[in-house]
Amino acid sequence: MTARPLVSVFSLTGDKTGEVTLPMVMTSPLRPDLIQFVHTNMNKNKRQAYAVNIHASKKVVAQSWGTGRAVARIPRVGGGGTSRSGQGAFGNMCRGGRMYNPSKTWRRWTRKTNLKQKQQAVASALAASAVPSLVMARGHLIDQVPELPLVLENALEESTTKTSAAKTILQAVGALADVEKAAESKQIRCGKGKMRNRRYTLRRGPLVIYKSKEGGVEQAFRNLPGVELCCVDRLNLLQLAPGGHMGRFILWSQAAVEALDKMYGSEVGQKRLPVSCLTNADIARIINSDEVQSIVKPVKPGQFDFAPKRNAVKNTDALEVLDPYAAAKRRQQAELEAARATKKDELRLKKREERQARRAQHKEEGQAFFAKVSAQGDVCADGFKIE
Repeated sequence: MTARPLVSVFSLTGDKTGEVTLPMVMTSPLRPDLIQFVHTNMNKNKRQAYAVNIHASKKVVAQSWGTGRAVARIPRVGGGGTSRSGQGAFGNMCRGGRMYNPSKTWRRWTRKTNLKQKQQAVASALAASAVPSLVMARGHLIDQVPELPLVLENALEESTTKTSAAKTILQAVGALADVEKAAESKQIRCGKGKMRNRRYTLRRGPLVIYKSKEGGVEQAFRNLPGVELCCVDRLNLLQLAPGGHMGRFILWSQAAVEALDKMYGSEVGQKRLPVSCLTNADIARIINSDEVQSIVKPVKPGQFDFAPKRNAVKNTDALEVLDPYAAAKRRQQAELEAARATKKDELRLKKREERQARRAQHKEEGQAFFAKVSAQGDVCADGFKIE
């Protein structure tokens, strides 16, 4: 087996203390389509059933008036003495009527997903967490992180019991900036979800993956905003790729990283690693390679390129071969249409010029008349007499 790169192991103070072999699952092919599909199906399995009351808008007594009264045949409330009498009822187009296609609790809320698809999606999400560009594209702040994947020594899960110690560890490895970003993003949710125990929204921060929680690692990290914890034996795609977007920032314990090679492999009882469809995506290089060109059949001699058959309905030259008189008639008709179009354009241009000339003449006459009636004279020039 080819050698795999080594991953640095850091102490709780941020110093490098050793190395560990990169797990094979970290080199799995990236499948964003598979991750999105599996995440969509898995995310539907925690929904609660909801439905409207089966008696909603059905508690009123209403009956159609039938035909012959020049009104719609919708059921109408009976009685009199109130504005409600005679109003339509029951229909989804009526005020106070039922909704269209009332929701039922027996809707298909959950989805089943193939086990192999879930396993391959988890493997792809783990591989994406080791690519810094994908982690940064997801929005995590990892500028101060020394290396990805970020592996800490086993003291992380053995002796970390206080939240203050957890913050010190995150500060030492450069991951506290991502936690602070998540804390600053907390805000009240838009809509009615704020009244349904979903009052606040919060961005996702680092994911801490451990092997054993006996040392109290859960109690240390669980109160930090945006930080989530997961056991390596129970990897969940909803945590590895929130929203179906791969590239979650993950803090590993050394024991958890070493456990991945025992979980994924080709032995009995291990999960199979996904295989890439192509090891080389340069198709042009593959086709032009000596190995492919040496077994490709050469071009057969005597091959001729025939011109495509011409359509006589659209091509006049092709029609001339079949029927010269029809071709001449079609050309004559085209010439007449062109002459008619030219004559029509000339007539339109002539009318436009005449119309513009009339408008200009009317404008000049109007301006002259306005100047004449607006002229001011001296009323006492010939004397002023009162009779």
